[in-house]
Amino acid sequence: MTTPSQNFVNLMSEVVGTVQGHRDGHGFVQPDEGDVSIYLSPQEMRSVMHRDRVKVRVVRFDRRGRPEGLVLEIVERKKTPIIGRLLHEGGAWLVAPEDRRFGRDILIPAKATANAEPGQVVAVELTEAPSLSAQPVGRVTEVLGGIDDPGMEIEIAVRKYEVPHKFSDDTLAQAAKLPEKLRASDKKGRIDLTDVPLVTIDGEDARDFDDAVYCQPASIGRSKAPNAWRLLVAIADVSHYVKPGDPLDRDAYERATSVYFPRRVIPMLPEKLSNGLCSLNPEVERLSMVCDMLVTQEGEVHAYQFYPAVINSHARFTYTEVAAILGNTRGPEAQKRGELVTHLLHLHEVYRALLKSRSGRGAVDFDTTETQIVCDDNGKIAKIVPRVRTEAHRLIEEAMLAANVCSADFISRAKHPSLYRVHEGPTPEKRSLLKNYLKALGLGLSLGEEPTPGEFQAIAQATKDRPDATQIHTMLLRSMQQAMYTPINSGHFGLAYEAYTHFTSPIRRYPDLLVHRVIKALLGSARYGLKVPEGVISSVSTFKRKPGGKPGAPAKGLPAAPTKAAARIKLPPQELAAWETVGIHCSANERRADEASRDVEAWLKCMFMRERLGEEYGGTVTAATSFGLFVQLDGLYVEGLIHITELGGEYYRFDEARQELRGERTGVRYSIGSRVRIQVSRVDLDTRKIDFRMVREGAEPRPGAAPGGARRKGRGADANWPGDVSAQEELADIQDADREAKRGGKAAGRGGKAGSKGRDRGVVVEAAPVRATSGGRGSSKAAGKKAVARKGGKGKR
Repeated sequence: MTTPSQNFVNLMSEVVGTVQGHRDGHGFVQPDEGDVSIYLSPQEMRSVMHRDRVKVRVVRFDRRGRPEGLVLEIVERKKTPIIGRLLHEGGAWLVAPEDRRFGRDILIPAKATANAEPGQVVAVELTEAPSLSAQPVGRVTEVLGGIDDPGMEIEIAVRKYEVPHKFSDDTLAQAAKLPEKLRASDKKGRIDLTDVPLVTIDGEDARDFDDAVYCQPASIGRSKAPNAWRLLVAIADVSHYVKPGDPLDRDAYERATSVYFPRRVIPMLPEKLSNGLCSLNPEVERLSMVCDMLVTQEGEVHAYQFYPAVINSHARFTYTEVAAILGNTRGPEAQKRGELVTHLLHLHEVYRALLKSRSGRGAVDFDTTETQIVCDDNGKIAKIVPRVRTEAHRLIEEAMLAANVCSADFISRAKHPSLYRVHEGPTPEKRSLLKNYLKALGLGLSLGEEPTPGEFQAIAQATKDRPDATQIHTMLLRSMQQAMYTPINSGHFGLAYEAYTHFTSPIRRYPDLLVHRVIKALLGSARYGLKVPEGVISSVSTFKRKPGGKPGAPAKGLPAAPTKAAARIKLPPQELAAWETVGIHCSANERRADEASRDVEAWLKCMFMRERLGEEYGGTVTAATSFGLFVQLDGLYVEGLIHITELGGEYYRFDEARQELRGERTGVRYSIGSRVRIQVSRVDLDTRKIDFRMVREGAEPRPGAAPGGARRKGRGADANWPGDVSAQEELADIQDADREAKRGGKAAGRGGKAGSKGRDRGVVVEAAPVRATSGGRGSSKAAGKKAVARKGGKGKR
């Protein structure tokens, strides 16, 4: 019988692809063509490194039909620096890579350390490649600083994910030549809207203002009384300053998006543009592209027009301030802005109409909790707080959605190529999984063969008051595909739009800049000829083809481009390839920015939880998997893993249909939304992982628990759990015990030298073992199971 893998690769076939290392020593080759990964044994990985491009030969298939390869040739070695910590052991200098997928330490000659000190984070350039008998050799090219230095996590992330963080000299020189304010020549051919009281509404920490809004009552037809609204959305006109082929354009394309970290932003454009000349700051003249709309009482856009304008923002509002004004028009916030309150109320009225339209078309709308990390002066987490979405947030969101839809309609009517923001419905596999899940719950609700957004929203509404509503909504969200940029318009499933683009954020997104250029060309009865900026070598390692290659081939890890025939417009092959290449590039760089941001947040959370080892918290299960439960802690909004070996002394089976773990002996079930009580047991900064131990089901605190949901437990606590031993004291006891154990091991013989050398020192921190819980599991047995789990059980996470 032919296996699925063998349908794509045959025995002895040769494949070219990119190596993806694994922290356990083996690796995989992601082919340039096809989707089947080829396994590389630890022995084969000794001569290659993570991210190398190689040619391999398929030499065998395992019992499940998965191919295993033999490396024939190194096609290309990745030349980007490797980030790691410099160590000095046994008289030798070496660097332990921060990305554990590299697998091997890098030897550093004594004269190539760049005067870095042991323990510091450095960037390394390889001078000698690894081989079957030798480690890789390199030299330090940059010293980033100490592992605990403020902002070090960001310095590591931008290099680890290859985020461009330095503008070229040409770009900086071009930005420096730009004027400080508008010139008379800049205003030619533009509508003067400086007297219109447009305002910006953003977060408290915003520094670049893409959009300004204004609304007034209007009439449609012969009615003398207002029966509609005129809504103006003015967007910063970045395209006036960033021209195709310029250094500014090249760097903006290379970045494709701004990257947001706690306390720091890596902008797509230099600060002179992003925070100055293009930003719609209050009480200064700025160039903008305006989407001028007539919105009916039912929330439908009756008419719209685009035009370039000069505006003068009359005020800079925050979401909190606007929410307070809308909640109390006679309050102190409203009194400070008396002349603008009426306009805010008009904006709120048009928002209510647009919301009615959103509901009518069946757009999916889940109430999810987003969090914000608040850092102290040292760059460490002070607290994590939920972001509260107010009417002000929703007001701006609906106004931006309306402008984006109008831009998509304008471009599609002209049959001009552009980048659409496409979000397709569930794949057949995800649809089947979701249908089985809903059936297992016995809800009486199901999906058709071609689900609509309205069906998703109906299920969300019907289940919003159930105790397991969070679990159901999470499954609905996970069934959807990721949104992407593509020239093939296939609609936006989640928002229930037939056509949708990104028009409203050209300061921070390159696709929006392209949409502005297309609209400007159409207004001038011309055609925008896209050319991929020259001199940009994509640093996105997930590309499956080079620019100008086979059209339609998606990047690895990205959803396939839509293929609806009705969505296609006829374009010359070269032009279509250019738009597809730019769409893939922007989509992949968006993923890269998200991954880098998540990596920094995970680092900060690990540092945050290292100070809470041994503490107990109540939490909620956010995901059930075959290898354990992910739990989010109450009040802290930090997520960690309870490995399946920590759930008690019985066998747990994963039910994929119900998305739950069930104990075979007791019938205990753990699913999304289950309440548990855990102890923070382990923090691994290298892998950004936090491990929990199960204390018991439920989240009610034991008598004598510390305030805030946390209670510290010392090893000397009796059966009634009294006492309050700090995690620092407990950790000191553990370290003393470890040192004693090491001394005893050395005295017993040379076997005491085994273990990780340098890489985990000072990074992996563990708390004392918790008492055995259900199933009568003893402490020694629990320790044995934990050891097995750490050795090989975490690879699936």
